[in-house]
Amino acid sequence: MKIDFILPDIGEGIIECELVDWHIQEGMQIVEDQSVADVMTDKALVEITSMYTGRISKLYYAKGEIAKVHQPLFEIEVASVTPAQEQATDKLATTDAAPQTQDLAEEQHAESVNSVSDSAPCPLLAQSGKAIASPAVRRLARECNIELSQVPGSGKNGRVMKEDLSAAPMQTPTQTAPSHPLSVVPPSDNPPSVNMSGDRSEPIKGIRAVMAKQMTQAVQQIPHFTYMEELDVTLLDTLRIELKAEFATHGAKLSMLPFFMKALALTLPHFPLLNSRVNETCSELTYLSEINIGMAADTPLGLLVPNVKGVQHLSLLELSLEINRLATAAREGKLAPNEMKGGTITLSNIGALGGTVATPIINQPEVAIAALGRMQTLPRFNADGQVEARKIIQVSWSGDHRIIDGATMARFCNHWKAYLENPLTMLTQLR
Repeated sequence: MKIDFILPDIGEGIIECELVDWHIQEGMQIVEDQSVADVMTDKALVEITSMYTGRISKLYYAKGEIAKVHQPLFEIEVASVTPAQEQATDKLATTDAAPQTQDLAEEQHAESVNSVSDSAPCPLLAQSGKAIASPAVRRLARECNIELSQVPGSGKNGRVMKEDLSAAPMQTPTQTAPSHPLSVVPPSDNPPSVNMSGDRSEPIKGIRAVMAKQMTQAVQQIPHFTYMEELDVTLLDTLRIELKAEFATHGAKLSMLPFFMKALALTLPHFPLLNSRVNETCSELTYLSEINIGMAADTPLGLLVPNVKGVQHLSLLELSLEINRLATAAREGKLAPNEMKGGTITLSNIGALGGTVATPIINQPEVAIAALGRMQTLPRFNADGQVEARKIIQVSWSGDHRIIDGATMARFCNHWKAYLENPLTMLTQLR
């Protein structure tokens, strides 16, 4: 029998998404939980998996087209449909209001996959090259840094269940940061070429559409002012170089960014205004207890700003590993929506592309953002009046002038700068 696979809810409020890539083609035999497509919402790249085993008979969208949530994504020929699968499909196809959340859709998948027909041959599972697990289990494994392919599954046909993850060893992240000492995501070595033979128009969609909307709104609603300062990071870079080998043994390539974030986490408790949030009417100010530092990333998909949660609780090594992980996920377009929510202040690195100063736009509803310039070796006078080579970085802070004045920004920056220029002073407060 032929049935339509209905595109489920893939995020709260998402009604459509761009079909980035198909992992299947018409006539192809697939198994339950096999990856069938990657779609791009206005928040992240999402992997779609099949809840059926069968043969693909029709694809309803071409690569690059906009697919609608709760509408057919593809048609599949199956031997039979279980009641749970049929109920889940009917719910997805008839939902017009109060859309289900992604977690609910994942649970529907998880419930239905446990009652699939035994007609799926095991060799197909091996051919897919992926562990068999529900989306909810896959997400839990990612959060715990567990490699699913290494986990013996206790479910049918070797399916990995949630309880199987408790006995699995956590993997040490091995993603490495880019080579530039300040980099989050490196610039592309081969930027896309432009056809100069004629004008070309294309729709603004996905991440770029979200950026256009958010930046316009931020500039219209927030009166920005920018404060610039010079940082002498000679001692800090020496310390970074000394620690590189130790961090490498733990799978982390140490950049300067963890030091900048940690110094920021030590400074913000003294200036809580910089880690606050103002409501839309600017009638109420909320001081935030957590320090979630965003890291603006230039990726092939556009500007993404994941944030490191709870920086004040992380060691320098833990912070470096998390930055590495988020950088890799951003570069591959695999950031989870929650990894781009909840930021309290942002660092943007223009230095990776060669810039020195900027006037960054605040990532609303935050109240401040810094742009870090490239590190330069420049002549400076020492305490004895002698000229010597020093490593210098320019930093450009933008603040929300409705609640932050220039004097507060200057004092805040000087406090942060003191930690960075003499990194040993951070030892007295590191936890």
